[in-house]
Amino acid sequence: MPKGDGGLIAQNKKARHDYSVEETYEAGIVLKGTEIKSIRARRVQIKDSHAIIRNGEVFLVNMHISEYEQGNIYNHDPTRSRKLLMKKKEIDKLIGLTKEKGYALVPLKVYIKNGFAKVLLGLAKGKKKFDKREDLKRKTMKREVEKAMKDRQHM
Repeated sequence: MPKGDGGLIAQNKKARHDYSVEETYEAGIVLKGTEIKSIRARRVQIKDSHAIIRNGEVFLVNMHISEYEQGNIYNHDPTRSRKLLMKKKEIDKLIGLTKEKGYALVPLKVYIKNGFAKVLLGLAKGKKKFDKREDLKRKTMKREVEKAMKDRQHM
């Protein structure tokens, strides 16, 4: 595999359903030992994870990276908190925004960029049940319109 081409490893599809994402931030992940090998093998799950800010640093909590099969006694804990690498200015901005009610830092994607593992964090606000229904209705309507247009072109 070429160094710059790693592509998408894991995606949190449910995040965009449960939250309305307002901004996105790219962050590097501090890894230990065999974690990068497990990530490259796509043995990552970010469905239940979130990011928190502690002492001016951002941490990713509950991201599951499976143990590397060929690893030894130095294998990592699968769900440990991992530090994220971000610029100080971005972290300060996030501290102010996450203190507002209803905002959360949710990982949207994990991918490899130039040989390094990265996570795309979304500054998100939780959706209410009726918001989710509205989105579903809008999606269904759009799909029906596209289908009608497609059928009309084939006549």
